[in-house]
Amino acid sequence: MYEIVPVLLAGGSGERLWPLSRDSYPKQFSKIVGDNTLLQQTAKRFNSSTKIKFKPLITVTNSKYRFFISQQLISIGINPGAIIIEPESKNTAPAVLAAALYSYNKNSESILLITPTDHSISDIEEFHNTINIGIKEVERGKIVTFGIKPTHAETGYGYLEVENKNFKKSQKLVSFVEKPKKSVAEKMIKNGNFLWNSGMFLFKASDIIKEFEKYANDILITTRKALEYSKIDLGFVKLDKNSWSKCKKISIDFAIMEKTKNLSVIPFHAGWSDLGDWNTVWEKMQPDETGVSLSSNAYAINCKNTLLRSEHPNQIIVGSGLNDIISIAMPDAVLIAHKSQTQEIKNLVKTLKSKNVSQSELFTKDHRPWGSFEILARSNGFQVKKIIVDPGEALSLQSHNHRSEHWVVVKGIAKVTINDKVKSIYEGESVFVPKLAIHKIENPFNKKLIIIEVQIGSYLGEDDIIRYNDLYSRNSEI
Repeated sequence: MYEIVPVLLAGGSGERLWPLSRDSYPKQFSKIVGDNTLLQQTAKRFNSSTKIKFKPLITVTNSKYRFFISQQLISIGINPGAIIIEPESKNTAPAVLAAALYSYNKNSESILLITPTDHSISDIEEFHNTINIGIKEVERGKIVTFGIKPTHAETGYGYLEVENKNFKKSQKLVSFVEKPKKSVAEKMIKNGNFLWNSGMFLFKASDIIKEFEKYANDILITTRKALEYSKIDLGFVKLDKNSWSKCKKISIDFAIMEKTKNLSVIPFHAGWSDLGDWNTVWEKMQPDETGVSLSSNAYAINCKNTLLRSEHPNQIIVGSGLNDIISIAMPDAVLIAHKSQTQEIKNLVKTLKSKNVSQSELFTKDHRPWGSFEILARSNGFQVKKIIVDPGEALSLQSHNHRSEHWVVVKGIAKVTINDKVKSIYEGESVFVPKLAIHKIENPFNKKLIIIEVQIGSYLGEDDIIRYNDLYSRNSEI
């Protein structure tokens, strides 16, 4: 039985699924389809089968997502394994190499399966069968990529041109094709020797390191130093910031896969979807006979080929007489788009960012390692939040230069520190925190703590925090 190390790439922002997916909480951490998040679905594919033994995970991400990953994996009974923290995003080539070097240092014979964490695969058994085919190629020293048999002329994917139309065995790659225009995609589908590029790879750690030595040695040098000078912090592997900053920002396709002479393509037929835009989500939600896909709290009247989603339990969305429309309702933003324009949403998000629209990146609900907070009301000089502190967790010991805070406990018991005083605040009780006071909220009990916080001040930004002590080793980070 072969042993595979799954490597999860979890640093993307998924802008095409705005407003559900945003930089502060991207799509891999959300429940797009099904009862688990995309990250959780990805991890569950690597429960060992009768054919393959999967080793503990390696995940590569950035600092702001590290606690989301560990919490989501632990919540479904999966060992988070090693979580490698990138000081800044450098695209997939340095990320893949960091995981390969880390694994090679543990076991020079390790075989890695690289996978994004925002894809959907419905047939897990066939997925494992395909991996087994790939392992035979890896034994021959090959770098393996997986190509998806296309079902239509998709312009949102890259393509792999292969030697022939036999999609039942490994193929030699002829060329990579970047996301094509519609007319070009239609010609490629008609030719029959093109596969969608899945972004998944299988190889020995030693073999991919050799390829970097040949084609991207500068990235190998800087990534190796970033790992060599890395630090272990709360179990996370934090790559060295100075070394990592010198890494070239480039995809694994451009850096290695388009140059190597050692690539083998394995066709893959297992209900794959990258959930890359709202059209693919519409399809994955299994539209009814009129082509309508609905979430809970969504209703359609005389609609066709339409997706209506409400992403909040107290928010209803209703469509009437719609045709080929995507509409996504969030508490702070609503998207309405023609189905033909879903690939343009990424450009829409860029426009919103250029205009400093906060909803382009941030939610009203913000997830933190201790729980979450949600902004209930906001205006000049004040802000109201609902704060949820998970059992056994605590906010940092901190102070604010520009605001005071008033806390009302509505559920649970809060252990509160204000300067040199510590006391318990029960349901229905409140406490005032003056500006500049050093304070802390803790929940040492086994039930969630819910607090309504009213902030008053001249500046209410989340960066107005001076931390003195923090369970999660955050300093200037929010």
